Amino acid sequence: MSLPRRLKIFIPRQIKRWLPTSLFGRSLLIIILPVAIMQVAVTWVFFDAHWQTVTSRLSDGLAGDIAWVADEYQADPSKPAVARLAKRAEDSLGLSIDVWRKALPANRHPSLFARVDRTLDKALGEHLDNPYWFSTTRYPAYVDIRVQMKDGALLRIIANRERAYATQGHIFVLWLAIATFLLTAIAVLFIRNQVRAIERLASAADAFGRGDDQPDFKPYGAREVRQAAQAFLAMKSRIQRHIDQRTALLASVSHDLRTPLTRLKLELALAEPSRRIEDMKRDLSEMEHMIDEYLAFARGEGGEAVELVRLAGLIEEVVEGAVRAGGKVTLTADPSLSVSVRPNALKRALANLVMNAAVHGEHVEVSVRTTPAGGVEILIDDDGPGIAPEHYEDAFKPFNRLDESRNQNEKGVGLGLAIARDVARGHGGDLTLDRAPLGGLRAIIRLPG
Repeated sequence: MSLPRRLKIFIPRQIKRWLPTSLFGRSLLIIILPVAIMQVAVTWVFFDAHWQTVTSRLSDGLAGDIAWVADEYQADPSKPAVARLAKRAEDSLGLSIDVWRKALPANRHPSLFARVDRTLDKALGEHLDNPYWFSTTRYPAYVDIRVQMKDGALLRIIANRERAYATQGHIFVLWLAIATFLLTAIAVLFIRNQVRAIERLASAADAFGRGDDQPDFKPYGAREVRQAAQAFLAMKSRIQRHIDQRTALLASVSHDLRTPLTRLKLELALAEPSRRIEDMKRDLSEMEHMIDEYLAFARGEGGEAVELVRLAGLIEEVVEGAVRAGGKVTLTADPSLSVSVRPNALKRALANLVMNAAVHGEHVEVSVRTTPAGGVEILIDDDGPGIAPEHYEDAFKPFNRLDESRNQNEKGVGLGLAIARDVARGHGGDLTLDRAPLGGLRAIIRLPG
């Protein structure tokens, strides 16, 4: 009978929930689980076959000796005969015999290994017709066995524990446990060393993605890990060479474009004032702003070093610039909060967001809060028309302006949000949009701790 399709999928998912997610944990599970299963199987076979067989034979032999002692006592229960029987049993069988005038105990203290009691009980039941009682826990090294005789006497036999069952089984289990522990320790050391190489590679790749450099990173570990690390270094070198070439090209383009723009601005400044001249100045100013945004988007801020800065002070500079431009902006931030960022890059991203909010809304609120994970969130809220939730991701596309949801920004070219998100992700964080409590748009910059 085959399982339903839904059940076939459900069972592996339930199992996966309990499996480790890290490479170290999974590698350890691959090694430890088979070893543990093998050890359990060996232990089970040992106890179920060898140990049980030996214990059964020992218990059967001891029960036979006790039956012989009981028969000899019944044949002649006189004191001289009992004394001779006790001496023969001690010399030949290693049994200590005593005769009491008591009844059998009512209770028995079971052993931790119930199989020991069951085996001995079965053997005594097969060899004795008289009522009996025994205890494997009363004395550490001995077994106490008592047989009720027909004349009312209680025959007490003390036998060495080794005569009842194999006492060396725990030593086997102990050595098995020690071997398992040593194998596990060796596996942990070797796996940890291999995983550490992968972790260092991942850390170097993550740092390079954020614009940081780790010059001390060197490939090590297993051959496959070293190959991956060498491929990463080669890729890093190619990307860095491309960035350097692009930076040099952009510097040249910036110089070549700004030179004629400067000449045009100078000629317009010297020209006779007129309405046409003012229109040309506005077009020239818009062209200069567009070139600045194009170059900023293409250049990025990857070459800037990371610094520990006071976040409130950095945001205050951005807010002051927006206020000077005519915006109504308020700031709420902890003055003592410091973060490791690229200051100019973050300042440019915040300026884009704050100025965008100031253009589309009358009031702008900037606030800072910490996250439970130790990171920081910068919130920019405005009371403008906002953006429909289904267009949030479209707003981050380069050269995209959502004029239907927001008023037309004549100077904008649709790169402000794209640049801001690029900066946030370059710091290992992100930029998202949401509905603002003021009724407009909320921009959230998340930075890691």
